[in-house]
Amino acid sequence: MLDQFQCTQQILFDLTANYLEPLATTYHRLDYLAGLRSELPEKYVHEKLASLYGADAVHQVISQCHQEVFERLLEMPLNAQGEELRVYLSSLPGTIEENAANCLGVCKEWIPLETPNYLKELYCSNLSVLLELLQGDKSKARPSK
Repeated sequence: MLDQFQCTQQILFDLTANYLEPLATTYHRLDYLAGLRSELPEKYVHEKLASLYGADAVHQVISQCHQEVFERLLEMPLNAQGEELRVYLSSLPGTIEENAANCLGVCKEWIPLETPNYLKELYCSNLSVLLELLQGDKSKARPSK
């Protein structure tokens, strides 16, 4: 039992220190973690960590980590979520407005597998509002009289 706990702690440390902490925002982290999810079967795969700790243990830790990062995002004030989303979108090729217009479908894929419906709805609602605000930053600016 202790060995399993220590292994889990080490995987979490390695994942966090080497792969998540260097990323600029929570949205970057969600994008990264969702990208580790394979389609069939729906498992999280990280080749380097799996070679050290085993695929099943790594899947479990990444799954839990993905859920925790997702929930922490939802705990942030909406203006902080918006600023993180702005930073994420500005790191992509193209303008923030263009990226915001194309982001909704991709960002929905970042929802962890075991997320309850009410959290999915909250995330999608927040995301929709934030993307609309980011798209409207320039288009809703009033001309001077």
